[in-house]
Amino acid sequence: MFNNLLSLAPDFWKAIGETFAMVGISVGSALLFGTPLGILIFVTGHGQIFEHKVIHRVVNYVVNTVRSLPFVILLVALIPLTRLMIGTTIGPIAASVPLSIAAIPYFARLVEQSLREIPKGVIEAAVAMGASPLEIIWKVMLNEARSSIVSALTVTSISLLSYSAMAGTVGGGGIGDLAIRFGYYRFQTEVMIATIILLIIWVQIIQFVGSRLAHVLDKR
Repeated sequence: MFNNLLSLAPDFWKAIGETFAMVGISVGSALLFGTPLGILIFVTGHGQIFEHKVIHRVVNYVVNTVRSLPFVILLVALIPLTRLMIGTTIGPIAASVPLSIAAIPYFARLVEQSLREIPKGVIEAAVAMGASPLEIIWKVMLNEARSSIVSALTVTSISLLSYSAMAGTVGGGGIGDLAIRFGYYRFQTEVMIATIILLIIWVQIIQFVGSRLAHVLDKR
């Protein structure tokens, strides 16, 4: 059994690299696009500094629509877009397209919830002191919610790790692809167990780092 795992060591390293690439790209996309999207949902809501019913409803609808689709369905539905953008639907970079699109609204909703946890009096005090809207968003909202946002990013990263394994079953590569090709199709149980253990360790590391960082940033 162990000899079989050792012979597959290069495949494991390749799968780890592919998974890291998929999760890294999608987490980066979530941060880059999901954060401002979550802020937009919050600040255009009722009673907020940029209250706008139309924008709020439209963005809410788009976010809810994407989040309502199971990832496997989204993965298949976005094949034409993936092929248009990347030129292929196979490999970790191609799988990063649907992963990113799934991650952005998911993280945006978590960012909005994090901002809702800010005491309303803190924002009102900043407005009363004459802070500009950008200063309120950057220096007050994001600063107050930073610990919660880090926790949200941790949850998002773990979910994307799970999604990346799912993407591997349809040609995305990574840990999921390794588990299916060797653990399932070739009945190599030890490979399936090894991939499960690897994913558990990865999740534990992400959760530990995220929890510690959120604790350090928590001002309460």
